[in-house]
Amino acid sequence: MCPRSPELLEENAVSGIGSWDWNLNGHNSTYHALFPRAWTVYEGEPDPELRIVSRQISPVIPHNYKESSFPVSVFTFTLYNSGKTAADVTLLFTWANSVGGLSGFSGQHCNSKVMMKDGVHSVLLHHNTANGLPPVTFAIAAEETDGVHVSECPCFVISGNSQGISAKDMWQEIKEFGSFDRLNSSEPSVPSATGSSVGAAIAASVTIPSNAVRSATFSLAWDCPEVNFLSGKSYYRRYTKFYGTRGDAAAKIAHDAILEHGHWESQIEAWQRPILEDKRLPEWYPITLFNELYYLNSGGTIWTDGSPPMHTLVSIVKRKFSLDRSSSGLKDIIDVPPQNDTAADILERMTLILEQIHTTISSNSAFGTNLLQKGEENIGQFLYLEGIEYHMWNTYDVHFYSSFALVMLFPKLELSIQRDFAAAVMMHDPNKIKLLHDGQWVPRKVLGAVPHDIGINDPWFEVNAYNLYNTDRWKDLNPKFVLQVYRDVVATGDKKFAEAVWPSVYVAMAYMDQFDKDRDGMIENEGFPDQTYDTWSASGVSAYSGGLWVAALQAASAMAHEVGDKGSEDYFWFKFQKAKGVYEKLWNGSYFNYDSSGGSSSSSIQADQLAGQWYARACDLFPVVDQDKARSALQKVYNYNVLKVKDGRRGAVNGMLPDGKVDFSSMQSREIWSGVTYAVAATMIHEDMFDMAFQTAGGVYEAAWSKEGLGYSFQTPEGWTTEEQYRSLCYMRPLAIWAMQWALTRPTTMEPEMKAEVKEDSLFRAHSGFSKVSRLLKLPEERTRRRSFVQAVYEYTRKRIGM
Repeated sequence: MCPRSPELLEENAVSGIGSWDWNLNGHNSTYHALFPRAWTVYEGEPDPELRIVSRQISPVIPHNYKESSFPVSVFTFTLYNSGKTAADVTLLFTWANSVGGLSGFSGQHCNSKVMMKDGVHSVLLHHNTANGLPPVTFAIAAEETDGVHVSECPCFVISGNSQGISAKDMWQEIKEFGSFDRLNSSEPSVPSATGSSVGAAIAASVTIPSNAVRSATFSLAWDCPEVNFLSGKSYYRRYTKFYGTRGDAAAKIAHDAILEHGHWESQIEAWQRPILEDKRLPEWYPITLFNELYYLNSGGTIWTDGSPPMHTLVSIVKRKFSLDRSSSGLKDIIDVPPQNDTAADILERMTLILEQIHTTISSNSAFGTNLLQKGEENIGQFLYLEGIEYHMWNTYDVHFYSSFALVMLFPKLELSIQRDFAAAVMMHDPNKIKLLHDGQWVPRKVLGAVPHDIGINDPWFEVNAYNLYNTDRWKDLNPKFVLQVYRDVVATGDKKFAEAVWPSVYVAMAYMDQFDKDRDGMIENEGFPDQTYDTWSASGVSAYSGGLWVAALQAASAMAHEVGDKGSEDYFWFKFQKAKGVYEKLWNGSYFNYDSSGGSSSSSIQADQLAGQWYARACDLFPVVDQDKARSALQKVYNYNVLKVKDGRRGAVNGMLPDGKVDFSSMQSREIWSGVTYAVAATMIHEDMFDMAFQTAGGVYEAAWSKEGLGYSFQTPEGWTTEEQYRSLCYMRPLAIWAMQWALTRPTTMEPEMKAEVKEDSLFRAHSGFSKVSRLLKLPEERTRRRSFVQAVYEYTRKRIGM
């Protein structure tokens, strides 16, 4: 943007974008966001008689699994002329042919102009991605309407020695003539030279009469159909279901977005309006609620079409195979010109071999689409990183908190993730990984254990990228799986899903039985960080893991009821009652002790001590603890963990000692976790402590989002210390603010009726079967007899069939 009578910069040798004199200082410009919408208001900038509002929208639409997958954004500019004379305005949209870093300088990138259709002009930027990664094509587009003239500059040189108009000359063309009509832009650009970078521009010119309003619309789309992983496997993205896999759809996506964005925006407004207009809510809450959703897009997100991976020969070099076979079904399998029969024959053989190998290995994977029942839609598989610094897909102990956003807005994606983990429970991968904390080699993942994550280099097939500790011994992952699955059944009412994942729920519960050392019904922590707080150790019964276990036992009983397994329903209910009694021993009169070890931190006031109670309430289950104890514990957390840190304006510190000092026993006990603070606030809402909940969560807003805060907007970190030092920007867990919305919007239900006491002697059959399964799932060092897992299963099977 530049003023009507620009003051030209002194002539200099700079020919790149540094030469652009757009004269916008931003003093009178403001940015507003309600993800997935945003507005930038230019109030009298760059021209004092113009008010320009740029409205941005991305099609992130709840319960929409088509347009929400589209890689596109739309920008609509509304221009108000308060002057006494008409104003000629040109809006310029530029884009670099780059995917970031030095990629724009690698050479062989080219741009091209696309023929106008429905008034939409487009320029394509074909990017020749380096290092064997799939290419990507960008499209920038603008809509020509009555009064809006669109012109293009398909290619300009940002830097280097490539042929074509320079960035400086392109800018001068717009300043002097207001359009690119004088340029000869019909010919495709020459591929860029190595060491040079190129871009493209599209301009919308409009005349605005005095005291009138005009608008112009642009869009940006990108087409990169394939996702490649280091394992050699590739997947197609979800949007290719609608635009194909050939990589030539960028212009079509940009075109459709311009024509359809009004409909998208109306749907988003209809979703957001009731929350924005809810007078019960503090002003900061709806804004933060929507804007924390940025992570669903910015968390390294991948949404596949749900099809099996496309293997390459690189991915199967360690497997024996042969291409020595006769050709068949040639034309049905490979789209190769018929005149090249030899190549087609070889390609067919490769394809069939890869399909056969995939069929063999997919049975031992976390590919949850295999659990889809007849008639169920495959809406693809969803990956997002724990954080931009912690590269692990779908980190499950953290997804426990963030999953409320998905289950409320995109429940089918949430069920897809849960199917993946249900499949992962049944996986056994004996390949060894080295642990960072002690250098030991342990199996990557054993049967019955819920993995920490779905992997990184080969997701679904090589789980557990995390290797700080052996997560097969973690105490929170399996209970969190059971609780999330049951919550998702409650949220969706999907009985087919419940039936498909029930065996995994049962196995996950049986696996945990080995951690009940004294057979009192309660699992015990083992003196190392064996849960999501992976620098904060617990020993014996703990408030966090123990509460999750009690809640999971009840959820397993309720899940068994859903699928008609009466024996398991009664058995898990009996175990729930037994464990609940043990858990109560942590109560000290005002809150639940951190653990039962009697150590220096045992009496620490943990902000997250009622995680089990929170999920029980969220699932309409019987509470883990009585309401008066829950409220007392939450009041303690509020008085100590919240109010004693910056007067309650930074959230809840994880650990606080009874003397009012922060628990410095570990790195994480002294941190404030944004997502945990939201979860604590959600727990408060479930216990009807509304004012306290919003004051607690308001501390995260003050730190992360307010103008006076720490500057974390759209990059909310995992946490920060009481000295305001952050750790891990752009993190998954803050999506837990949607747990507050879940608590606010769930209909008030009658507390479930306590079941009649189940007598232990009536549970013999259920106990016998459960015990056999749990014995077979014990980790090697826990077995009294040193038998391999395979040997144990073999002997058990022989007994079953009477051999």
